[in-house]
Amino acid sequence: MSDAGVLVLNAGSSSLKFAVFRVARGGEDPSPVLQGQIAGIGAAPVLKARMEGGESESIEIDEIDTHQKAIDYALKWIDGQTGDLSIAGVGHRVVHGGPDRRTPALVSPELMAELDAFSRLAPHHQPHNLAAIRAVSAVAPDLPQVACFDTAFHATQPAVARRLPLPKALRDSGLQRYGFHGLSYEYITGAVPTVNAGHMPQRLLVAHLGNGASLCAIRDGQSVATTMGFSTLDGLLMGTRSGSIDPGVLLHLMHEEHMDEAALSDLLYNRSGLLGVSGISGDMQVLLNSDEPAAAEAVDLFCYTMVREIGSMAAALGGVDALVFTGGIGEHAAVIRRKVCEQLDWLGVAFDASANEAGGSVLTSPESPVRVLVIPTNEELVITRHTVRLVQDIQQRAR
Repeated sequence: MSDAGVLVLNAGSSSLKFAVFRVARGGEDPSPVLQGQIAGIGAAPVLKARMEGGESESIEIDEIDTHQKAIDYALKWIDGQTGDLSIAGVGHRVVHGGPDRRTPALVSPELMAELDAFSRLAPHHQPHNLAAIRAVSAVAPDLPQVACFDTAFHATQPAVARRLPLPKALRDSGLQRYGFHGLSYEYITGAVPTVNAGHMPQRLLVAHLGNGASLCAIRDGQSVATTMGFSTLDGLLMGTRSGSIDPGVLLHLMHEEHMDEAALSDLLYNRSGLLGVSGISGDMQVLLNSDEPAAAEAVDLFCYTMVREIGSMAAALGGVDALVFTGGIGEHAAVIRRKVCEQLDWLGVAFDASANEAGGSVLTSPESPVRVLVIPTNEELVITRHTVRLVQDIQQRAR
């Protein structure tokens, strides 16, 4: 795959995020070429992108109302920017790989049928991920595509960690804890030694904090527990998602407020979390900049929930050697890191407030029993690595 490139796609309900990497010679890591997204599919679509080392570009687009049209437009635009690069494979983020998928896989009709069946388990994400795969197939049917699963990293969890307290017949139908954000956790697990003086902590706790948020307890490089479960609703308070909530509240809303499935889904996915508590915004930065008491209440609840869940993850690990903050909030919101870490002295965190304010990568004093680190995640690079490996396997078998 010399002088070749890999296209990475992450499709949402109304957006298509993309990135292109150049495949390096000699086994080195692929290097980024460009990244961007088409937002507002079906409404007022806009392409925003940035070449590596260059300036950002924004283009208003007419008549992009499907993922197929978005893929068509993106491929043509990318080709115009990377004329010296031949796309040799496409890697996709696929939220749900089911209970058995532990590694990425080459896309095939059989795999697509399998992944279609999991759309019922992730209806807000999976159909859009698969739509992007089909859109690429329609444009370039011979181009190898690789599906990388957000659930796969958590397949190492013990059975007891994945089991839901429901009758066996329901559990046998696929109701279990799966966990998500696995591609981010995979990247962070590999990146920790470069920030932690070459050392890989045995008991690692990672906080992926963005619009979606979760924690993952990692022992010896493998997931043993995570806060998201059957769905991406579980666990931490999020931008517009509720996080963990007493099921009795939902029964109450069904009985007293006459909410049906659609109303509950809209409430839990789109109108809860930071947005619901504050009544202002689901954007953490907006809330941190606000003087409204309701904004402070939402931020405090976010931090309280996170500290409580850190206690749960620490128990699953039997202690913590290092805590990593990543994701948009984790990487950029120093206030949130401070509010959380100041409540973790019981865990052994000797927090360095000055390093935190300065944007350092190590936020604890040298004598701290628990190291606190900030590491930017890179899910696109993880997907690219897997895509390169599987496409190279195809090429070697063809020789």
